[in-house]
Amino acid sequence: MKHLQEAPDDWPMGNILWFAVLVWFSSSLLSQSAYMAIHGLPYDAVSMLKSLGPVYYLVVVLELVMWGGLLVMGWLKLSRSRRSRRTSPSVPVTPT
Repeated sequence: MKHLQEAPDDWPMGNILWFAVLVWFSSSLLSQSAYMAIHGLPYDAVSMLKSLGPVYYLVVVLELVMWGGLLVMGWLKLSRSRRSRRTSPSVPVTPT
């Protein structure tokens, strides 16, 4: 049994992924809040992306790939947890 004060040997990939999503979402929210505090209106992400020119398409594709990867990883985790519940033996309850 590991002690609570000991650092883990390695971080699971799922934890790292969720930390990255949390950081990405929080930074996006803080960025939008700061822009609204300064200018009074939210920024238009579409016009900002289009100002990038041809790189715009690369950014959109990259974001779609990231969202697709998140959905696939979530689906795999859900299906794995359901499969493990089905295959785990159930313990019959006996009256005492």
